[in-house]
Amino acid sequence: MFDLAIVRGKVYRVGDLVNMNVYIKDGKIAALTSEILEAKEVYSADGLWVLPGFIDPHVHFKLRVGDWVSVDDFYSGSVSAAFGGITTFIDFIDPVKSKDEMEKAFRRRLNEASSSVVDYAFHATIASPVDPPEEIAWKAKDLGMGSIKLFTTYSSTQRRTYDGYIYELLTLSSDMGFVVVVHAENDEIIKLHEGRNTPPRDHSKARPTIAELSEVMKLASMAKYTDGQLYIVHVSSGLTLREVVGKFFDVMGRNIVLESCPHYFWFDESMFSRDDGALFLMTPPLRGREEVELLREYFNALITIGTDHCSFMRSDKLEGSYTHEIPQGIGGVEFSFSLMFTLFGEAVIDKFTENVAKAYGLYPKKGTIEIGSDADIVVFDPQLEWEIGEHHGAADWNPYEGLRVRGKVLTTISRGKFVVKNGVFVGEKGWGNFIERKEVLW
Repeated sequence: MFDLAIVRGKVYRVGDLVNMNVYIKDGKIAALTSEILEAKEVYSADGLWVLPGFIDPHVHFKLRVGDWVSVDDFYSGSVSAAFGGITTFIDFIDPVKSKDEMEKAFRRRLNEASSSVVDYAFHATIASPVDPPEEIAWKAKDLGMGSIKLFTTYSSTQRRTYDGYIYELLTLSSDMGFVVVVHAENDEIIKLHEGRNTPPRDHSKARPTIAELSEVMKLASMAKYTDGQLYIVHVSSGLTLREVVGKFFDVMGRNIVLESCPHYFWFDESMFSRDDGALFLMTPPLRGREEVELLREYFNALITIGTDHCSFMRSDKLEGSYTHEIPQGIGGVEFSFSLMFTLFGEAVIDKFTENVAKAYGLYPKKGTIEIGSDADIVVFDPQLEWEIGEHHGAADWNPYEGLRVRGKVLTTISRGKFVVKNGVFVGEKGWGNFIERKEVLW
């Protein structure tokens, strides 16, 4: 007998929605059939979509940055994620310089994440590294972190990794089986504005599109030349996306994976001119309307969608007068799929599921509905139109409040267990498991 049956839904498999029943046993998908089989519990998804659990590759729960700590810890953040259909997320360890520091940072993060209600993984994160790239890479892999995040900017706070080191990492990445994950902004351009008092309304001028564009194009050239595995996080501008498509289309998905975030599709830099514009500060900044439209136009070239979820209280965001006095980041993990589905429909599914799983070594354990895969399931109503209002995170505001969207997550199942059922949280603190990724090969 099966533990759970999800019946009469349209099941998403291999790019199609098929009338099928899903049967789960011992946390795994055990059968996919049109037949009615015996199960301890039956959940009717009549008229609804049954999708693979979503994977958010880019969140920041309990992030320590300067004098601030993001307000969603791994419990509140994962609860909010579960309401958005996310059954696995990938967070980051604190930036480290050496393999010994990495071990300590990993253990600390693993302890902090123990309260998560859904599964999780980590990116290793380096800042001004002192150990050789190969030693850093082996340590990350040994700890089950098959991806290494770095910054090409923030030299003033000793977080920048320089080109030679990045080149070596990219050269190693395909042979060793790890992904080089990059926050890509040109440090020299960014430094032109350092030391100045930049008000929120000028944030996008202080971190202009060319800072992103020039750095991404350089890194893409390096990835193609080395046959490396390069993942660029939070692409903010359609100009960047268009240029990469034009020059590197032949290696996109093989050597280069590009991620963007919902806020870059829904908001533009005019938000910074509002009286509460500081609420919408994040890095990279929001861009001009033309760049937003271009980002939408080239949406198909993006392989994944992450949220860069990093929420703070209103008072933290509004108490400073200048950008260096204000914590950067907004929430959104709960609404990402509905926001993107409203704009692009069914085309977003793979960018939340299979594409992410393949980019980060989680497939076929995660990101698909296949026999033997983890029973991570989302029941989704594609027709429901609704207005975003309350959320389930720890912040006292929601950047997407008041937006009208189409499509809503009703139920989220993690490894065969209901976490959200018909809009009600029924999950268990600590249910989430750490997912090791020892080798990632594209």
